[in-house]
Amino acid sequence: MMMKYFLALLMAALLAGCSAPKAPEQKAQRAKIDSTRSLNMEQLCKDKAAERYNTGAQKVDVTGFEQFQGSYELKGYTPKNESFVCSFDADGQFLHLSMR
Repeated sequence: MMMKYFLALLMAALLAGCSAPKAPEQKAQRAKIDSTRSLNMEQLCKDKAAERYNTGAQKVDVTGFEQFQGSYELKGYTPKNESFVCSFDADGQFLHLSMR
């Protein structure tokens, strides 16, 4: 009888020890970008691409916006159909412009 209670107590302790606490939430997982920041990122991307490709910012099209764990990417095209990608960090700071 005592052995039965001991086994039940041991099983409960083992099961409770197996459950791991929830991992802390990372900044990039909880960060939601607001429309003002995304518009600023888009304009900065257009300006950087226009400077790089020697054209006007109004002629540059940004066609895609992707959010990753710790960064954002904006994809676009120039008037000559050259593609590019602007990268931003989790805080919306410009990192670099890549030609694709």
